[in-house]
Amino acid sequence: MNPPENEPECKTAIQEPIRFIKALFVFHLFVLLAIFGLTAPAYAFPLESEKEMIALGPNYMHLEDSGRNLDVKDVISGSASARFKPLGMADPNLGYSQSVIWLRADIENHLEKPSDWLIEIPFPTLDSISVFLIDKETNGIISSQSAGDLKPFAERPYSHRNFVFPITLPPSKKLAALIRVDSRGSLTVSSFLWPPSLFHKNSRNAYFALSLYFGVLIALFAYNLLLYLSLGDRVYFYYILFVGAMALGQFSWNGLGSEYLWPNLPAWGNVASIAGFDATGLFGAVFSRAFLSTRRSAPSLDKVIVACAIVFALLLVTIPVTPYQFNAKVTSVTGVVFSLVATLSGIVCLARGFNSARYFLLAWTILLLGTAALGARNLGWIPTNFFTLHAMQIGSALEMILLSFALAERINDLRREKEAAQIEVYETRRTMIETLERKERDLDERVNARTRELQDLNLRLMESEAHLRKMANHDHLTGLANRSLLDERLLQAIERAKRNKNKIAILLADLDGFKPVNDNHGHDVGDELLRVIANRLKATVRSSDTVARIGGDEFVLLLDTIKHPLDAVSMAEKALTAIREPVNARGAVLAVSASIGVAIFPDDGVEAETLVKHADRAMYNAKLAGRNQLRLADGSNTRIDGVPQ
Repeated sequence: MNPPENEPECKTAIQEPIRFIKALFVFHLFVLLAIFGLTAPAYAFPLESEKEMIALGPNYMHLEDSGRNLDVKDVISGSASARFKPLGMADPNLGYSQSVIWLRADIENHLEKPSDWLIEIPFPTLDSISVFLIDKETNGIISSQSAGDLKPFAERPYSHRNFVFPITLPPSKKLAALIRVDSRGSLTVSSFLWPPSLFHKNSRNAYFALSLYFGVLIALFAYNLLLYLSLGDRVYFYYILFVGAMALGQFSWNGLGSEYLWPNLPAWGNVASIAGFDATGLFGAVFSRAFLSTRRSAPSLDKVIVACAIVFALLLVTIPVTPYQFNAKVTSVTGVVFSLVATLSGIVCLARGFNSARYFLLAWTILLLGTAALGARNLGWIPTNFFTLHAMQIGSALEMILLSFALAERINDLRREKEAAQIEVYETRRTMIETLERKERDLDERVNARTRELQDLNLRLMESEAHLRKMANHDHLTGLANRSLLDERLLQAIERAKRNKNKIAILLADLDGFKPVNDNHGHDVGDELLRVIANRLKATVRSSDTVARIGGDEFVLLLDTIKHPLDAVSMAEKALTAIREPVNARGAVLAVSASIGVAIFPDDGVEAETLVKHADRAMYNAKLAGRNQLRLADGSNTRIDGVPQ
């Protein structure tokens, strides 16, 4: 490798994900500024026109009924009426509370004739809402209406996904819109006073936008379902579960579920959004783990993602038995934590070289940022405005657009690969044609060359055959005879001993302490040790004798034609001494010993199998007696003048 030439490529490979991460950071900073900077403008009273919408939020006075025991008369004219305080929020969001909240907006109606208006509270997950129109001069109740997601949809005073209350304002009066809100969910109580015609136009546009959004969501679900059925990739399966769960949560969150799917199931409608978002978090966590391979690429963050998935799963299955507010709070907090951890995991994976996921990562990051903004808004950590109220919808819509770029890039990559493959096939065919033409032109020369090659090949085959014969009869590591050659020579030695009435001996040696060498120093050092010992054993015996390796650390010495059993004992002692000598193997000084079993023909058997069995048994007796010694097949450890000791 030439470092000067490769250095720019290395720098580019490192800087590319760093630049992308910096851009992602700047994007996050911009979004955070948008979250905290966007607030709805205040609309001032008195009421002088029927042609514009009025935001009631900036004009709200509020009263918190922590005891939950005030009625409308107490709030209008009783002692509680003096406890109202300015709310100080353009888009009121009081987070989660156990109290009943009373809101009052004073209206100075300068219109000279009765006028019809609609009060809209665009947060469809509130449990109970009551709206009273009060005559401030008499403290009388002009009208009273109620709604909430704990009631069937048909009982709403106005058929709409949001809570809408029609009122008629008497002319030239000082009035007050009094709203009572009791909900275990997030107390988002932004409200607007609409002229009916303007409301209908705005509502039609909102329904159209939602239909486009859910249409894209359904298309994305169906497309990825087809991809999963075609490819069988589990990442697509997790993603369609994630999209389906998000669709459920969004459909309920926007009030469409109560209006179209479960209008007569208010109990389910009350928890459908939290169930959808719990499932969204669960499948989002599973999808993130699979797509980013965090178990391998970011194991520490993977544990946090798994913990978030477990929390989401527990929240989902315990919805029937846990308080709604507890579940909603934990869902919001866990959603924020998971969003941050998943985004951080994506950044870590991108920095580690997963550049092909940049579009998908950016899309996922935007969606998770929207989820985090929604959760933080529900908790009251950040203000309610257009961005935070529709953060998940905006994030998921941007995600779909970026996913189209990711898919397009993938399709382009596949097309380029196909074109490259076609070019390669064309070049291969052209080369084949040229080769055939060249073969036809010099066929005679190639035949002669082929003949010479065949002769060389035949020579190599004979050499290989000889080498294979050697390999078939010798141990590849030490070069000693293997079991096959040992058996052959042992049978020949027995036949010669029978004819000449001689003795032969089998010495079976097993190394002591060899396993720790492999465990502590590695197999390379162990192999070197075996080769040294093999060479020492070959140097110990006569040229007519055979040294074989029959196992990992087992050696056999076949002594051909001995005059006395003591000759075998003497040879075994030499072998023990040679084995005990320290060995310098790849820088490690090692010392091992051996246990040797000795069997004599014909004293311990006249068959090869019997001799080997007796030698093996004697070897094990030597190990049982403490190792580093020899034993004869008759049980003794040596012989003196042919007499067993």
